[in-house]
Amino acid sequence: MEPFVLNSVANVAQVAQLTGPDSINHTDRFDVAGQDLGSMFEADGRTWFVFGDTFGEREPGLTGGGGTRWRSNAMAWSTDTDPTDGIRLDGYLLDEQGGAAEVLPSEKIDQREMTVIPTYGFAANGAMYLAFMSVRHWGDPGEWETNFAGLARSRDQGRTWVKLDHPRWSGDSNFVQVSVVNRDGDLYFWGVTHGRFGGVRLMKVAEADVEKQGAYRYFAGTDDDGRPRWSADEAAATTIVQDTVGELSVVWNSYLSRWLMTYSNGGSTDVSIREGVNPWGPWGAEIPLVTQEAVPGLYAPYQSPISGTDGGATIYFTLSVWGPYNVYWFKADLVSTR
Repeated sequence: MEPFVLNSVANVAQVAQLTGPDSINHTDRFDVAGQDLGSMFEADGRTWFVFGDTFGEREPGLTGGGGTRWRSNAMAWSTDTDPTDGIRLDGYLLDEQGGAAEVLPSEKIDQREMTVIPTYGFAANGAMYLAFMSVRHWGDPGEWETNFAGLARSRDQGRTWVKLDHPRWSGDSNFVQVSVVNRDGDLYFWGVTHGRFGGVRLMKVAEADVEKQGAYRYFAGTDDDGRPRWSADEAAATTIVQDTVGELSVVWNSYLSRWLMTYSNGGSTDVSIREGVNPWGPWGAEIPLVTQEAVPGLYAPYQSPISGTDGGATIYFTLSVWGPYNVYWFKADLVSTR
């Protein structure tokens, strides 16, 4: 097997605006004028979109997060399986007023708990889970302080959520922000710390044991035959991608037969893509996916689990843009060396 086959990306383009009053979904009807993030996972025959801080009204020309009726997070779903023309959102999880609900509450007190941001969702054991971080304080661009990271669970298709007391990871661990994939009954968590200035580490757990802190195993390198070593000690986790990584997303790409990782690159301020031979690597070199020059204020490139009609040769992903503070749908063609 060739170690790496992704040469570059081509034909990168915005397909549609997904959120905001002027988007294809006209999300103001759900009391959403601005929101960011938009990671995705599949459950119950739907693709779920998980958003960050959400605002009901925004003044014209306002830059970045802000506005009235602030919710720390929101969730929408779609049954649209054609990513080529943008994704139509069927609806949001709603509150009693008919607007997009805050699914995970926060204190909204700076230096204590400013907000609660879901970093990824997944399905397991007939339930839905959200990995989230409790943010204590937003710092300089690309930096923030967190209290802890943990999981929340819903057993009723997202209508109600419970923040679990365990498992949890400290606010300075390398698993504050994660991307999660179920592979043959094991849940793999690629993780980074708070902000966008650390490398990626990996942990896994059997799906049945997802709520058991002691069942998690941390990738601790490979043996002489290249086989992965797993440790019960979080401190033994080794860095598998050395870069300035935030808001990461990992999926299996059937076209390349490789793992693909996309992320906000705190060093270059672009968003990047890499390929991996195994979940733990080796991982290829960083390739710019979308540049700050092309899309000023870009961040959070979350890959879609829907590959479209070309077997994964074109990838689709959400991209947040800070200025308008909304989420956009992008595509890129993968250029292979094969």
